[in-house]
Amino acid sequence: MSNESDLYSIQVGPNDLCFDKNEFIKKSFSADNFLKSHRKKANLETLRDDLGVYLKVLRSAMIELINKDYADFVNLSSNLIGLDKAINGIQVPLGQLREEVLQVKLSLEEAMGDLSSLLEQRRELRAKKRSLQSLTHVHSSLNKLRELLKLHSEDKPILPANLVERAASEYNQLQFNISKCQQHLDTAHKQQAEKILSLLTSSLNVMFLESVRANDSDVIARCLRIYVSLDKAADVEALFRKEVVAPVLRDVISEDSLNSDPRGVQGVYSRVLAFLETHMKELLEIPKVQGFNFLVNSYWPEVEHRLETDLSSIFAPGNPEMFYQTYCETVKLLRQLERHCRTQAGAKVLRNHPQYIAFLHHWNLPVYFQIRQEIGGSLEATLSQGIMKSLAERPSEFWKLSLQIIARYCTWIEEAWEEKWPSESSPSTNGTNLPPSEGTQSDRLLFLVYLHADIESFADKLKHFPAMTSTRLDDSIEESKQQLLSRLPIVTQFILGEVSSQSLSQLRQVNDIPRLFRRTNRDIPTKPCLYVAAILAPPLSFHKAYREVVGAAQLQRWLTLIFSAITQQFYSSVNDVLTSVQKTEESLRRLKKVRDRLSATTPSEGKGLGDDDKIRQQLVLDVQSFCEGVESVDVKKDDVDKLLELLNLVEAARSKSDLPKL
Repeated sequence: MSNESDLYSIQVGPNDLCFDKNEFIKKSFSADNFLKSHRKKANLETLRDDLGVYLKVLRSAMIELINKDYADFVNLSSNLIGLDKAINGIQVPLGQLREEVLQVKLSLEEAMGDLSSLLEQRRELRAKKRSLQSLTHVHSSLNKLRELLKLHSEDKPILPANLVERAASEYNQLQFNISKCQQHLDTAHKQQAEKILSLLTSSLNVMFLESVRANDSDVIARCLRIYVSLDKAADVEALFRKEVVAPVLRDVISEDSLNSDPRGVQGVYSRVLAFLETHMKELLEIPKVQGFNFLVNSYWPEVEHRLETDLSSIFAPGNPEMFYQTYCETVKLLRQLERHCRTQAGAKVLRNHPQYIAFLHHWNLPVYFQIRQEIGGSLEATLSQGIMKSLAERPSEFWKLSLQIIARYCTWIEEAWEEKWPSESSPSTNGTNLPPSEGTQSDRLLFLVYLHADIESFADKLKHFPAMTSTRLDDSIEESKQQLLSRLPIVTQFILGEVSSQSLSQLRQVNDIPRLFRRTNRDIPTKPCLYVAAILAPPLSFHKAYREVVGAAQLQRWLTLIFSAITQQFYSSVNDVLTSVQKTEESLRRLKKVRDRLSATTPSEGKGLGDDDKIRQQLVLDVQSFCEGVESVDVKKDDVDKLLELLNLVEAARSKSDLPKL
């Protein structure tokens, strides 16, 4: 087998085969595709005979190939004689080479271990050297800070600003060096560092509070930068809350302050907001220093704490009017605080603060709404008994309420038809595909029909609304009425979809009609299929269920639209079936002519109706039965889209066949 051409040196075989032998050696060869592609070239009997002939050719070629290489197969065992001795001869050298390689490997591992140990010792020595150098810097920094802060003196003087800033910078260096030599640092060093930090912080706190009271923005910014370098941002925010915010708000937010203020809660909140202008203006307007938020972390927690502990009466919903007024003023207060945050990101930080969220939860809104509903319950009951009568008798007094009712009703309609009903997602209770009985309709369909009737009734009552003296008021009620009537077409579409969807699912059975008659030797059909009754069941059931609820004209329009939607799909399905039947019939006719020509016989006359004629006959019966169902509810065939075209389609198909007219 020297080359690829020898691999396929197979006899060609007869030249009159109906296929190409090279198709069998393709990687993409498939028996199904082979039969499908050659079915139109020759009949199955001819294809079978040609395949048998080619099989004999392949068998003879296989025998020749075996005979050609037979000598090589026989000599294979003789060529292996002495091979075991050659293998045994190279085993000893290979074993020695393996031992030498293992010895070299062990030597390298020992050398690498020694080298790793030396490198680890070197690393430890370098780390110890760096630690000792840091310890030296610690001693130097401590001595320098003792001189700057005068720790040797018994009194603790208040340091000037420039000295505090220098000491803070040196302290940062001290902290950095301490972190590098923890293992060599003794307790005395740590105590001295803590004492220095305490003195430095106390001096910085005094300088910060004095600058805040003096509204000195330069010193405030300088102090904040020092706090950031010392990582004391949270401490200065807590200091500001304790020393500045709390003493002022303690007198502002209290029950005595609320009772003494003539404006009540509004006056208390105005003084709470005034604190931002009088005591925090410099902090809020100072150039941005990263890491501080005095409004959120100092001011707001104290405000919320005082309102919760010293002014808890504002959360009581017992008096609905007072509760509503207080809640509105509180919302205004929160909006004012959000505006002081200057940016959307700052306002978001305030809203996400735990005390902000907890503060909103203190307002017992469900209890307030329950009290409101109890108060308005009797009024709503009275209005519900004759709301249209009240609106009609006194239109000028209830004009705004009338427009609000219509607008709210329109909004509710939009929400109602988008609502998901349980029956839409739950499976059928009987677990079958049978059509619904005439007495059953879905809850959603029932709701949509009554909704349509309610809208028409509501709009009709608006016609009798007394005319107002002002034309603008009359136009407003007419505009609201048209807005209400604009919902009717959408409700109609939902109703049509509910009914027609049940019938459209049954039209798939039209495509199954050819399988009922192909090579089944069935009798000529004399009655329509069962799917026709399944298609007609939903519209007929709808007509029976709602003819007493909806006017005859409106029901007639709905049924016409429903049957139009069904007929359009019915026409498409029947047309597809007839087209497929015609193509199949033509293919069989051509195949029959070829067979008759090859067999040199005269064409045989068909006996009785063929399968295709039976299919057409069944479609005629089905369409005629469907038309009878449409006319049974007083719907004219001319009013239904595509119905006359459907009748003409099946009649034309029957006229081309040997079917007798019914």
